[in-house]
This record gives sequence, structure tokens and C-alpha cells, in this order.
Amino acid sequence: MPESIDDHVVRRLRGWPARPGAPTSVPDPETLLAYFDAQLQSRHLDLAIRWLQTQGEAFYTIGSAGHESNAAVAMALRPSDPALLHYRSGGFYAARAGQVAGSTAIDDVLNGALASTSDPISGGRHKVFGNAALNVIPQTSTIGSHLPRAFGLAFALGRAPRSEVVPPWPLDSVVVCSFGDASANHSTAVGALNASAYCAHQGAPLPILYVCEDNGIGISTKSPAGWVERSLSSWPGIDYAAADGTDPVELLATAARLADRVRAERRPAILHLRTVRFMGHAGSDAEIAYRSQREIEDDYARDPVLATAGVLIDAGVLTPESALARYDDARATVMQRAKALAGARRLDDPELIAEPITARRARRDMLATAERRQAVFGGRLPEDEGPLSLAQSVNAALKDALAAHPEALVFGEDIGRKGGVYGVTRGLRKAYGANRVFDTLLDEQTILGTALGSALAGFLPIPEIQYLAYLHNAEDQLRGEAATLRFFSNGQYQNGMVVRVAGLAYQKGFGGHFHNDNSVAVLRDIPGLILAVPSHPANAPQLLRECLALAGEGRVCVYLEPIALYHQRDLQDGDGAWTGAYTPPAAWPAESSAELGRVRTYGEGRDVLLVTFGNGVRLSLRAAAELAPTIACTVLDLQWLSPLPHEELLRTAAGFDRVVVVDETRRSGGVSESIITALVDGGHTGRIVRVTSADSFIPLGPAADHVLLSEGLISEVVRRIVD
Repeated sequence: MPESIDDHVVRRLRGWPARPGAPTSVPDPETLLAYFDAQLQSRHLDLAIRWLQTQGEAFYTIGSAGHESNAAVAMALRPSDPALLHYRSGGFYAARAGQVAGSTAIDDVLNGALASTSDPISGGRHKVFGNAALNVIPQTSTIGSHLPRAFGLAFALGRAPRSEVVPPWPLDSVVVCSFGDASANHSTAVGALNASAYCAHQGAPLPILYVCEDNGIGISTKSPAGWVERSLSSWPGIDYAAADGTDPVELLATAARLADRVRAERRPAILHLRTVRFMGHAGSDAEIAYRSQREIEDDYARDPVLATAGVLIDAGVLTPESALARYDDARATVMQRAKALAGARRLDDPELIAEPITARRARRDMLATAERRQAVFGGRLPEDEGPLSLAQSVNAALKDALAAHPEALVFGEDIGRKGGVYGVTRGLRKAYGANRVFDTLLDEQTILGTALGSALAGFLPIPEIQYLAYLHNAEDQLRGEAATLRFFSNGQYQNGMVVRVAGLAYQKGFGGHFHNDNSVAVLRDIPGLILAVPSHPANAPQLLRECLALAGEGRVCVYLEPIALYHQRDLQDGDGAWTGAYTPPAAWPAESSAELGRVRTYGEGRDVLLVTFGNGVRLSLRAAAELAPTIACTVLDLQWLSPLPHEELLRTAAGFDRVVVVDETRRSGGVSESIITALVDGGHTGRIVRVTSADSFIPLGPAADHVLLSEGLISEVVRRIVD
């Protein structure tokens, strides 16, 4: 086995050879010493956490050893610049803390590794680099999935001067985002870099510095020689510079030059930082299983800590003895705190653990003036226009939302000039301009990343995903990034948004799987995410406004619009029952019928309660009309699928001996499973059955009718439960 990196550093410094001749010069010895101290602090934090693990105290093991040269990036930036960091950016974090009076990376990092409630960012929920006072936004990403958010934040900062939004960072800030060489291959990283090049090509301001910390290996898989450089240097419009962690003077100069250029020119850049990795990938990883002893020892010669020590010694700023003393002093300081913090208090209350993603916050009523509404609607207010379809009511609600919320942005594929595939955003760009209503490139990860970053900057993003099936390309941006931010920051950071998604089934003439996706399971199991489904023009605007209010509290909402109901006007032929008068915005709680946790009911029949949502509401009402001569039904529209409105569901169901759950999603993994569970767990004593769509993808054409829930199936099940 090779000697430990700690033993290697000590041995090398003790035996450092005398250098003949006059000392070399360095441009800024004090900066170089501060850089060295940040490196030492980061290195000894890794060693201390390893020791805490042997004591059964620490839980996180991905370290920064070998990557300490990233401290130079922090020193090239201002402490007010927002940072989204790779999990090996310990040197950066130590250097950033050193720039802010009263901050200490030692306690921050140790408390994170200890899962201590004293951790200043997550409160004991995860070990992440983060601290609001240091403008370090926590990331748990291991695959580069934080890059779309970083792009979105830079995009928003570039757009902020032309808006009424005042971001929490100076307008000349630079966003810095670090990631690993293996992660550079991930679709999220490639998408963010592509989006950055796309914006740069058009001259859009995008002040972001990407830092690829390239240690040449992803867990056990080596990056092909030359691949990372060729890939990162090929993006058009993105400045590229390479630097080596073993040359601290050149690295500090390159990082400063690149950061200054991004700040001055507001265009993206990539710093390709060559590093090494010591002590394996993480935890129980034994790198000797896939790397030879010679390979490991060869990397010791590229230790950035020794490289900096060598420059300081050669310049006469330190002697080998004083460099070793500095190294040992850093060890003593860190270990003293590690021993003092051991035995930390940890979270032990499930409600407290989940509190950041469930807590309600004060909300503001946002109402546009009458004059403003008259102006944006061109003097023709929607409430005066007569009954509207679902698409028309959502369009009017969006127009009202943009009037009431100057910080709101509407964006997505084809939503600007075209007005969306189904005309739902028609006229918004004309009314509000391209700075607030704009088309994006065709990449759902980038669309959601733009929302994530814009929300951090103080905007209220309302992104559109063109079809529900397209969401699956980017779902981790909601699961791993959006929904987790409040959790891993203990509520200190938030990214409230309303993601509009056109989806569900029953389209005629277009159809097929990608345009008729009826699965929402991927959304319903994300803790803290709110899922609303409008079904009728009369309730759609209020539901959207409730989602916007929740987004103002920092919640992540998905507003799932049933495509098949967009332009529907009738319940029965020619009756106009699937249109509704538009209800204009009103001060809270006038719209409480759409409040989170509320349901909507139709009819007063007492024989059977039909519990449903979305397209199921119309199907159930048609079935109820067909059954009416002999069986009297009430239809309950859940409105909210996550979290389910348990209390109102149970309260309504208590008055019925028979409940039929009408679920247009699939039988396995569908919404009905949770509804029935809620009824049973709530003690409902009546009979409960369900009718669902089949466990199948939706085919094209008439074949779709054979796998989707239908009026006939609903009627058949109702008759069966009554007999």
C-alpha cells in the first residue's frame, strides 16, 4: 500500500532540499499565503472527517483532497458572487470563508459532516457546501445537475437590469459553478453549456464562470486523454482557459483574469482546472482495486498543497520548517474543533426534519390596478367577454398574473410568437414584451434550470413544459434540484415557481404516447412538490392564482392542464357546460374555494360518490347524467393531487356508503392507489372500488380507446357497486 498523503506531505517537507541561488519572486506573497492557508484548512478538514468516521461520528466521505487548488477561484471572485459548488470544492469554501469576517469554514464543514443541527446551511439534513452569509448556494448534485440552475441564475442576473426585480446579489455579480470532469459528460452539464453558448451566440448577457475540476477519473473510470480539454474548449462563444493546480502563481492569475473578463463583458467562460484526487472517490472506495500503487504515488508528485509550499519556499516567503509548522498548526486547529464538536445534536423529529418543505409562509395579495388590467387586456376584460374555454381562462389568468406580478416570467418552447401549441399563451408576448414572455431552446432541462436560477434571483418563473411526456427528460431538475433546495438549506434559499405542463390523454387526431401521457407518478412522490390539475374553466384561474401565491411562499408547484379539455365547450352536445365566466383576481380569501387542500363537488346525489380529477371530472359527469334516472351521483373534483386533500376527501366521503374512484391514470402506480389508501387509513367504512386506465402506453388512433378510462367503464362500475 502507498503511504498516506498526510505522511507523504510531512516527509517531503521535512526533507525539502535546499535550493541554490537567489529566491524567486512571486507577485503577491500575502495572497499566496492566504491561498496556502485555505488549502491547508481544506486538507485537514478531510483528514479530520476521516478520523471522525473511525469514531462513528461523521457520515460524509467525499473529500476535496487533491482539489485544494480550487481555492484560487474563490480568491479571484468577490464574496458577494453566488457560488454553486462541486462536492470537492473544499478549498474554494475555505478561501471564501476567509474573505468574510466572522466566518469559519472549519465549523461549517465539520458540522455538516457530523449531521449536526448546528450546520449553518442544512441544519443537519445533509453535508453540503453552503452558507447564506457566504453566498454559497447548497448543491447535493453528484452528476452536474446543478449546472442548469447556475445557467438560469446567470441568465436572470443578465436580464434583471431590464426588469423591476432587484436580485439579492449585485447586478455586476459573477455566478461561479464548479463540477468534475466525469460530470462534464452528463446531459445536464452538456445542456447548460449548450444553453450558455446559445445565449452567447445571440449576445445575451450571461455572467457565469464554469470551473471544471479535472482529476482525470470518474469514480473508477478514467477520462480519455485530451477529451475534457477538447470538449470544453469547443463551445462557441464561451471563453476557455486551462490552468494546473501545481502552478499556483499562474493559476491565481488565470482565474483572476477570467473572472474579471466575465464580470466586465457579461459573457460565459470555462476554467479547466487540472487537479488530482487523493484518498479514493468516497467512503469505502478502495482505489487500489482499480489503480496501481505506482499511479497513486505518481499523483502525489502533483499535490497542490506541496506545489504551493514549494513556490513559497523558493520565494523565501517560508522555509521548509515554517511550511511544516503551518501544516501542523492547521492540523491542530482543525482536530481541536473536530474533537470539540463530536457528539453533536442531530435531528430526531420527523416533522422537524420535513419542516423546510412543508412550512407555510406569509403571503402577499398581488392585485393589478384597474387601469393596468384595462391596458393589458386592451380594454376588453375577460370577465366581460362571456363564457370562456379552459384554454381561454388559463390565458386570461396568465395575463392577469403578469399584470399583478412584475417579477413574473413566462417562458418555454413556442410560447412567445406562436402563443403555444394550443394558443394558451397567445397575446402574452405582445402585451408584456420579450423580456418577460420568451421562447426557449428545445431542452426541458434548460427550461427548468432557467426557472430554478430565475427564482433564486427574485423572479417568479412560470415555465411551460410543452407535453407531460417531455417532462421525463428533465424530471430530476424538479426532484433533485427544485424540491430539495429548501430542504438542504433549511429554508434559507428557495425557488418558488409554477411549472405549467400540458398533458393527460383523450386527444383526438394527434395522440400517441408523447402527446397523451397519462402518468403523474413521477410528480406525486417528490416531497414538498405541489401538483394541481384544473378541470373546468370556472376553477382554473383560481387554482393558478393559488399556485402563484404558493410559489410566492417558495413552494414548487406543477399546474397540469388537461389538453383534451382546452377547447372543449360542452358537457352534452351544444349545452356550453364546459365553458365558464371568468372570475377576476380578488383579495384573499375570496378565492378560498381553490385553496390548497380544498375540493370541488358537482351534484347532490347520495347513492354514489365519484372521486376524480382532470378529464375524469367531465367523464364522470357524463356518466352520472346517463345513470341519473336510477342512480344519483355526486362528483368530487380533487383539484390537488399532491398533497391529496385528505381532510376534505374524508369529510365528503363520510356521507356516502359507496365510493368509486375514477382515475384516468394507470392502474399500477396511478393516483387511485393513494386515494383508496387515504380513505382506508381515514377509517371510511363504506364500499370503495376504482376504475382506471390500463397499464399501457397510449397508442395512436382508435386503439387508444381500448386502454383509456371511458364513460362506459365508469357507468359499468357504478352499476356494479349499487347492485
